[in-house]
Amino acid sequence: MDLVPWHYPTQYGFTLRGYYTEPSGKPVLHMLHGNGFCSRTYLPLLQQLKPHFDFFLSDAQGHGDSDHGGPFLGWNISADLAEAALLAHKHLFDDQPVIGVGHSFGGVLTALIHSKPNSPFQQTILLDPVLFTPSMLALMRSLNGVGLYRRNPMAKAALRRRQHWPDKDTAQSYLNNRGMFKNWQPQALAAYIDHALMTTDQGIVLKCKPEREAEIFSSYPDKLWQQLSQPCPPTLIIYGKNSYPFIQSAVEKWQRRNPAVQSIITEGGHCFMQENPAATARLMLEHLKRNAG
Repeated sequence: MDLVPWHYPTQYGFTLRGYYTEPSGKPVLHMLHGNGFCSRTYLPLLQQLKPHFDFFLSDAQGHGDSDHGGPFLGWNISADLAEAALLAHKHLFDDQPVIGVGHSFGGVLTALIHSKPNSPFQQTILLDPVLFTPSMLALMRSLNGVGLYRRNPMAKAALRRRQHWPDKDTAQSYLNNRGMFKNWQPQALAAYIDHALMTTDQGIVLKCKPEREAEIFSSYPDKLWQQLSQPCPPTLIIYGKNSYPFIQSAVEKWQRRNPAVQSIITEGGHCFMQENPAATARLMLEHLKRNAG
């Protein structure tokens, strides 16, 4: 896939970066990634969708080719910046409809953008978004108030993550079927190694520093359910049968609050779209065909 790099200098002194495809008049799919990943990690899925869409791929602060940018600015500001970067490049795509797609952390950012008045997205497809339930958020806030939430198990695991390898083959061998990469198709793992890692004098290293990944795991969106309860254009959530149990609870709660939200359960875990990109693309295209116009 031929991709053109873009950049967006933010008001916070760092630059966001990403890629787009040359406009061809097709609808535009805007992609936001999960924590620790980058937008090009999803190339196996995007290749399946390429006949139907142009793409605008966005990397959040400290991910992919975007600047680290000092301390993490938070989920809500990250959503605002992703929206601003898209709007700064919207002229490239004339008046083509834009469909917001996001995985995990990126799914929540996409939902936050979409819940604003005048969403830039005609509709959204959220892939296993980490939608924390209100009770989870209340606990996070209370733990954060006494300085304990930053020590949660996912943040601590991120800080222990290996981040150096001598070469790509060693990285591939180490990561294959390990942890969050369990059951990934080989092409999906190759996309992660090619685009979420970089070559340095010390060998292959993660582009997203474990400290940034831990910062995100140690934080949460502000006023999430207040925003999710706002009227919005159509939203589809696809989540994995074997993903985190709280996601299903949150999705059901959101559907009760917002009639624009639909959901589909699919085979696989939190990264089901990397386990079976073709099946995920079929679900997305079938939904979009049913909701055309």
